[in-house]
Amino acid sequence: MLKKTRAFLKWAGGKYSLVESIVELLPKRSKTLVEPFVGAGSVFLNSNFERYILNDINPDLIALYQHLKATPEAFIQDCKLMYQSKYNQEDAYYQIRAEFNQEKDTYRRSILFTYLNRHGYNGLCRYNNSGFYNVPFGRYVKPYFPEHEMYYFAKKSQKAEFTLVDFETCMRSAPKGSAIYCDPPYISLSETANFTQYAKSGFNIHDQKRLADTAQQLSHEGKNTVLISNHDTPIVRNLYLPAKIKTQNVSRVISQNAGTRQAVKEVLALYKVKRIKQPIITG
Repeated sequence: MLKKTRAFLKWAGGKYSLVESIVELLPKRSKTLVEPFVGAGSVFLNSNFERYILNDINPDLIALYQHLKATPEAFIQDCKLMYQSKYNQEDAYYQIRAEFNQEKDTYRRSILFTYLNRHGYNGLCRYNNSGFYNVPFGRYVKPYFPEHEMYYFAKKSQKAEFTLVDFETCMRSAPKGSAIYCDPPYISLSETANFTQYAKSGFNIHDQKRLADTAQQLSHEGKNTVLISNHDTPIVRNLYLPAKIKTQNVSRVISQNAGTRQAVKEVLALYKVKRIKQPIITG
């Protein structure tokens, strides 16, 4: 991987710094990469498969990607109009956030989503229990407009299909022989560390177990190799017992207080396809 490409969205838990380790573990013979939790798409952007199936449970994220793929020139220029100094004000931000929460048109909503992503606090994507986006104003001096990154995403997305289904549905419908990379909302390092909710439905421990069980079943049946990222905790280790575990230090930090921030460890859990031996016929 000579040069990495950054995602155009800011995304808590993004995998830009780890893509080399992730891509290295994915099966080389697979023609399709399936991502049930695509997020900002760093693995998609920095891998080389013939086809991609990119899924997420957040309808705002998937609608944004679909509009960017379908009409990149018009969409990017419409987004660019939001990057003016008059919109980088606290009052303007909250007015636009309120508009977003009431907007029904997916094209306009997608434009506002990109604005909120770059002007909101710390790259968070968070909704309250009523489904309203509630990230506060970020107070950046001059938010960066990722025009180049959006054009690159749009070009590469011509090889991608975007879906909005439950992660298990996405995994079980993946073509046989696909590589599946899962980057779910992480298990908390502590009760207070669960700082993001990517969609209003959330993601609980039962979902974590369902993900691990699905990965194990797909690999055991000889259908797909599955790779999962998560925090390195005893609970995670127990969930991924059948998998081959690789640990890595990550510079990403969790606390908002810079004086108490600590680096964290993550695991990559690899569920390799079980090769079914053919019986030897003699006679």
